[in-house]
Formats: sequence, C-alpha cells, structure tokens
Amino acid sequence: MTAAEIESDEPTTSRVLRLQTIVRLRWLAVGGQSIAVIITAFLLQFPLPLIACSSLIAFLALVNAYLTIRYPPTQRLQPPAAFALLGIDLAQLTALLFITGGLANPFAPLVCVPVIISSASQPKWHSVGLAILAILGITALAFTPFPLPWYPGVVLLVPTILTAGFWFAIVSTTAFAAFYTYRVSLEASELSEALTATELVLQREKHLSQLDGLAAAAAHELGTPLATISVVAKEMERELGGDPRFGEDVQLLRSQSERCRDILRRLTTLSSENEAHMRHLPLSSLIEEVMAPHREFGIRINLVERGDRATEPVGNRNAGILYGLGNLLENAVDYAKQEVTVTVVHTPDTVSVTIEDDGDGYAPDIFSRIGEPYVTKRQKDDSAGGLGLGLFIAKTLLERSGAKLTFENGGPDKPGARVSVEWPRTLMDTKLTK
Repeated sequence: MTAAEIESDEPTTSRVLRLQTIVRLRWLAVGGQSIAVIITAFLLQFPLPLIACSSLIAFLALVNAYLTIRYPPTQRLQPPAAFALLGIDLAQLTALLFITGGLANPFAPLVCVPVIISSASQPKWHSVGLAILAILGITALAFTPFPLPWYPGVVLLVPTILTAGFWFAIVSTTAFAAFYTYRVSLEASELSEALTATELVLQREKHLSQLDGLAAAAAHELGTPLATISVVAKEMERELGGDPRFGEDVQLLRSQSERCRDILRRLTTLSSENEAHMRHLPLSSLIEEVMAPHREFGIRINLVERGDRATEPVGNRNAGILYGLGNLLENAVDYAKQEVTVTVVHTPDTVSVTIEDDGDGYAPDIFSRIGEPYVTKRQKDDSAGGLGLGLFIAKTLLERSGAKLTFENGGPDKPGARVSVEWPRTLMDTKLTK
C-alpha cells in the first residue's frame, strides 16, 4: 500500500470509504481484543499465549496510530488502499484467533466483519477478493494446533463434525451478510444519485420559468443608463447634426438608442401582460404545454376532456408537474404504435390526467419495480430502453406535488400501458387555496 493510493483525492467509485471510519473501527477492535485477553488471562485465569496476543494487538494499535498521525481524518481511501487496510485487519484477527483456539473460540465469527465493511463501501471484486481471503483464513482456523484457553489441566476437545459445522456457519454468515450489505448499499447509492438528478432537473425547469422575470429585471436596470445615453445623443445631434463629419454618426447613435429603449419597453410590457399567465396556468393550458413538444413524432395524440373549461382549475405554474407529465407522455409516445390518448377529468374534489398508449404494455415482472431508479425496460424483449431514471424523476416530482400515480395495462380490447395521475383539487386550484 503506497501513500499515493491513500492520498489520492479522485475516487474511482462513488462508494468510497473514509480513513477515519477504518481508524475508529480499529480502535474499537483494539479495545475489545485487549479487554477479552485481560479477562481471559487475569480474571478467568485461563492459560493464554499472552506475549503473542499482546504483540498482535500492539501491532494493530501502532498501525492505527501511524495512520492517524500521517493522514487527515477526512482522507478518502482508494479501493486498493481500503482493500490493503481491511486485509491487514483480517490477517491480524485471524492470527489472534489461530493462537487462541481457532474455530472453537467464541469470537471466531468476527472474521466476517472486514468483509462486511468492504461490501458496504468498496467495488464488488475487491469485496469478493477479501471474502476469498476470509474463507482461507477460516479454513486455516479449523486446523490450529493451539487449544482453546480453558481451565488448567483440562483440554477442551471439539469434535471434528462440530468444527466442520462451525466452519460452514461462519462461511455462510460471511457470504450472506456481505451480499446483503452490498445490495443495500448499492441500492442506497443509486437512489441518492437518482434524487440528485431529480433536483437538477427541477432546478433547470424552475430556471426556465424564471427567465421572464429576469428579462423584466434587466429592462428595469438598463432603463436609467439608456435614458441618459438618449439625452446625451439628443444634445449631440442638436450641436453636431449639421456637421458633415459627425452628423451621420450622431443621428445613428440617437436612432439606435431609441431602438434599444423600444426593445426594453416591449420586454417590460410583455412581462407585465404575461405575468399572470406565467405564474398561473389553467388546466387546459398546462396539458397543452405538456403535449406540444411531442406532436411531431408520427404518433397521433388525442386529447379527451371530461369537464367544462369554464369550471376547470387554475393552478400555480409548477415546473415539477410540467416535467413529470411531459416525461410520462414522452414514454407513451416512444412505446406507442399509432396513437396516445390523454384524458383529463376535473371534479369538485379531484383532478386527474390519464395517459394511454396502444403499445405492448408493461411486462408483468415490471409492475412491482415501476418508478425505481434504473429500471430500463417495459418488456423483456424490448431493447429500446426507457422507464429508467426519467420515470423515477417524473414519479418523484409528481408525488411531491401531492399526486397519486397508478400504472396498469389495458384490457384485451384495448392493449397498451396506462398511467393515471390524480391530485386533490385543492392542490391544483389557486382559487380554493386563497
């Protein structure tokens, strides 16, 4: 293990381990091992190779002290460095168990701890390599010549069949715990990355919605200096307008300053006139804004409105709802054969949007995992992808807005996938929230 491996600040994987974590766990191991040796040797007065045990514990403490002094606590470990450090822990613990009874020692199952730590934070193959080393160490413990410390004059003999059972139990515990920890850690990492992507998408959508306000602010801030330029241009035109050398340039300067003032005036007027439109959206306008970008892909999009537009809800512009519905419609268009139907229903209590396509629908084994990050296929034989991170983001954003989503397939008469999104009307109608 080199210093470069420890000091590198560029992790090769998003699942990295801090040096401080290893250091703290090691101090805990040093303390626990020391207490166990002291109790066994002095309280129970069992015969124990005290010098050898103390040497192994001191070795681990010295290595830990060196790492504490040499590197900062926030140091991130590269996978090779983490593998080496955990390998040292595994070797030290295996050696300590080897001289104190091997598999007959009640602390033998602790051999699986370094493997579990690796599974939670390191790449798969590094953890597999450490697990193989652990199994070799467990196997070596089964053949130790050192008896378990026991009462003087009494040798505790463990039957071979029981030793084999200990071996199998520790190996299976190591394998199961490592695999379980790896899967939980991996899913947590994927979920964290997906949520980060969700926040970035939402931030982008909000930024686009705020551009109109930024235009108005720019127009307001530029108005005063431009007015000063216009006044100076008028004075210059009055004094130099007849001068053949500067007359055309002065007239051009004044005309362009007036043009700039007209542009800023239009920006200000546009923002003022459309402020309510940008801030509030009737349900029909929201649906049209969602559908518009997807009409040019050769798939017919039908809109079915079940309700009077005169009583439709008018809600706040919500970037998350716009993106979420847009992503669901995009998936429907991608998998549809000829048409997609969008059905909008609003009642005094609820608002719902249903998106249906005439494709092949969802595979049965997909239903339980719809909306999870990186679920990338609707049918097993479908190589087009989709329904991965985009659907997770859409589902997350819509649920944040208070919606309830339902995914299902159509019946025999109308095959295809169907997604229903339903909100309480109070969340979609600003008139009810005032």
